[in-house]
Amino acid sequence: MNNLPQVKVGIVAVSRDCFPESLSVDRRKALIKAYTEKFGADAIYECPICIVESEIHMVQALEDIKKAGCNALCVYLGNFGPEISETLLAKHFDGPAMFIAAAEETQGNLVGGRGDAYCGMLNASYNLKLRNIKAYIPEYPVGTAEECAVMINEFLPIARAIIGLSDLKIISFGPRPLNFLACNAPIKQLYNLGVEIEENSELDLFEAFKKHDGDERIPAKIKEMEEELGEGNLKPEVLPKLAQYELTLLDWVEAHKGYRKYVAIAGKCWPAFQTQFGFVPCYVNSRLTGMGIPVSCEVDIYGCLSEFIGTCVSQDAVTLLDINNTVPADMYQESIKDKFQYTHNDTFMGFHCGNTNTKKLSFCNMKYQMIMARTLPEEVTQGTLEGDIIPGDITFYRLQSTADCKLRAYIAQGEVLPVATKSFGSIGVFAIPEMQRFYRHVLIEKNYPHHGAVAFGHFGKALYEVFKYIGVPVEDLNYNQPKSLPYPTENPFA
Repeated sequence: MNNLPQVKVGIVAVSRDCFPESLSVDRRKALIKAYTEKFGADAIYECPICIVESEIHMVQALEDIKKAGCNALCVYLGNFGPEISETLLAKHFDGPAMFIAAAEETQGNLVGGRGDAYCGMLNASYNLKLRNIKAYIPEYPVGTAEECAVMINEFLPIARAIIGLSDLKIISFGPRPLNFLACNAPIKQLYNLGVEIEENSELDLFEAFKKHDGDERIPAKIKEMEEELGEGNLKPEVLPKLAQYELTLLDWVEAHKGYRKYVAIAGKCWPAFQTQFGFVPCYVNSRLTGMGIPVSCEVDIYGCLSEFIGTCVSQDAVTLLDINNTVPADMYQESIKDKFQYTHNDTFMGFHCGNTNTKKLSFCNMKYQMIMARTLPEEVTQGTLEGDIIPGDITFYRLQSTADCKLRAYIAQGEVLPVATKSFGSIGVFAIPEMQRFYRHVLIEKNYPHHGAVAFGHFGKALYEVFKYIGVPVEDLNYNQPKSLPYPTENPFA
């Protein structure tokens, strides 16, 4: 994927001047050794220029990690640490920062070798708050060299998403379709997050598409599509138009991303798209998403923003689905009950017309869009990618702006079950523990739209930290709570 940042974490050790500097030096060396042995050295940089004990050292360290190309920061308390200088590191560093601290190594060295970083982390957190500085602090931020190495590695997807957002442009085409107010949300929060947005009309896109008539690259693009689809290429006659459209979008991205490094697209797909373009864009959308350029349907701006965050975290293709329909009782009885530990109401079907990447489908056919073809000629609805979504772990999530411009998000981990959907579109049978309660007291209660982003794997831990870091209030960061933890609006007598 070439639309994602590469993270390089500058590890800067700090020391309070009344503690032996050697404590921080030796502990930093041990941390670097532990990380390199377990994860390799590509994503980290050891700042060797100094142990930060003062504001002057802080400036020297910042200059060094900037010169080394670091775009993320790890402040490592080898001992108690200088609370002012260490927090100024995070203040003046242009990128995400984390704070971790060294645990004591042995009972045989608790006089000259005691570092008290356990205590220093408290002062660091207090000073971060005083200065209104954002920083990631792990759930338990004090550990051995090996444990701290794992913390840094867990920081990478969080940092990747935050860096990506700071250099993201969302390109949208057309207003939301009629009766799709759910996909319409204020863009003010995009600017608050540092995200740029370029809003265009469908006519702009259509003009660009027509200018690609006869593009000499179309045959090669058709061949790519034929190789990807294989026997699932049920509508080969539409491939020239789809290839032309894909080239149009890719060229638009290059011509319009401006000073931004990363791009996501909120696209239009109906009601006039089919009749004017002569196809539907679902398959092309799925291909771009597989390249690391998420494309949401129905001009869902916060949907494509959510997809981009999940792509950064997972470094994999994501998808955007409707939280769509219930699982029929006979399907549950036959294929799920007694085979999986889910109640009927824990299950549902996630569906979209055909935007899920081929790598995330158990099988696929490129064909026409059945719902649209009920009211339109079938030939103008060709271009969907249909198939059952691959079974396995998933994270269903969404970042959203409310009507009054407040950020809100949800995260729910679950799985796609190995159950044939016997339906159409890009679709899967999903199971999320306590989905019934989550559906009522989060999705409905908090007024979320029907679109949700899906990452393929369990990424709730990283997503939760990303959403906290970018400013989603904890009270508006929802998840599927267990029965033992009722929702505030849940009827205790129900």
